[in-house]
Amino acid sequence: MRQFPIYGLALLVFALGVWLTLEQGRKLPSSSPAVAIPTAPAAGAGGVAGVEPSASLLENLRENLQDPLPRLFVQLILIILAARLCGAVAVMVRQPAVVGEIIAGILLGPSLLGWAWPGFFQFVFPANSLGSLRLFSQIGVCLFMFVVGMEMEVSHMRQQARTAVLVSQVSILFPFLLGMAGALFLFPTFAGPATTFPAFALFIGVSMSITAFPVLARILEERGLTKSPLGVTALICAAMNDVSAWCILALVVAIAKARSLGAAGFSIALVVVFVAVMLFWIKPRLPRLLDRALKRDGNPGNGVMAGVVAFVFASALATDVMGIHALFGSFLAGVVMPARNGFREFLRMRLEHFSGAFLLPLFFAFVGLRTQIGSFNDTGGWLICAGLIVIATVGKLGGAMFTARLTGANWIDSFALGALMNTRGLVELIALNIGYDLGILSPRIFAMLVIMALVTTCMTGPLLTLSDYLRARKRLATTSA
Repeated sequence: MRQFPIYGLALLVFALGVWLTLEQGRKLPSSSPAVAIPTAPAAGAGGVAGVEPSASLLENLRENLQDPLPRLFVQLILIILAARLCGAVAVMVRQPAVVGEIIAGILLGPSLLGWAWPGFFQFVFPANSLGSLRLFSQIGVCLFMFVVGMEMEVSHMRQQARTAVLVSQVSILFPFLLGMAGALFLFPTFAGPATTFPAFALFIGVSMSITAFPVLARILEERGLTKSPLGVTALICAAMNDVSAWCILALVVAIAKARSLGAAGFSIALVVVFVAVMLFWIKPRLPRLLDRALKRDGNPGNGVMAGVVAFVFASALATDVMGIHALFGSFLAGVVMPARNGFREFLRMRLEHFSGAFLLPLFFAFVGLRTQIGSFNDTGGWLICAGLIVIATVGKLGGAMFTARLTGANWIDSFALGALMNTRGLVELIALNIGYDLGILSPRIFAMLVIMALVTTCMTGPLLTLSDYLRARKRLATTSA
């Protein structure tokens, strides 16, 4: 009970001190000449003249929300909730969660939210606020590509090499050629204003050729096919496919960003040296550095994580400065990470959860804000979009299926492998954004290719279900016979 009088005395002394300070302050001379402040018109209590107090309060809240930080918080909350909700719905209908998250980004963009509620869309996503979202999304994609690089086991590619090499390369070359042929018709109308035909044609070819290795791996895991012969072959093919496609994309980026063929050749030469240094000098030394850290700290701690993140960003910076996109450096940093003592799994658990739950939805939203489906809202535009989907499917699914059949697989397994190789998803969106940023793609062709990526990814689940049905019918017919 003694504390209460002491506390009351402290408050009294505090109040007296504040009053004396303010009284003395009023007697001090002003540091600058007085400036006449216009007298506001008389108003009711707590309000502005002619405006209700509640309206004034709402206007004040609106102005506060227009500051960069509160607006960014509103964007983050809306994007994360929409991504989680649409991802859960996608899983309910037996689609990968990433499909729902991509759809969430498109729904938040001008294609739906901007069309249905333009005032709210302009308030939440004004053009001058997208710079922060873009930077966050690029960091998320760099971390994602680092995780993808860690999932690439080069030693596993030596297994089933004959089938994997042939299927993966044909499933690149065939759709690539079809895409370049299609570019002859698309270039006059759909190319970016400052691009050249070689860059545009090569990029369309790459966009037809990509397989989304991470999405494919998750589809196989959800269906329990990871360790099956089909699943192992598909993973190896997709890994080889992605490595080849990213190498070709690096060449396209170098050509697009360089002002001359000599500059493009110099960029490519720098990247070749960088890849050699990473694979043959840094990769063999990283396990020893990890062992030293484990002996010192016992377990990978904050110091190790900080070092890894710095290494990822340094690799991304190196390739970006060389004239190739930062994503290539992040991907290569993942490839050279040591696999011993579960280190890759340790990194994957920490980075993938943060990136997948927070940063990647920002990338999907940023893609959605760029995707304007209304830009080709006519019969001709939709026919071209459908044609791109057909070319992508025939080239990828058809090329992989017939090649697998030639290597000895039966038709049903060949069809299932082709369906898996036709999965594009997030990796395709990353490539498309590179093309958009470089000015190779116009907004119209960008939107069409985003829809193509979404449709071909959504096809994978139903086509695998169809292959399971055909396999069951064949087994039943064989048993009956």
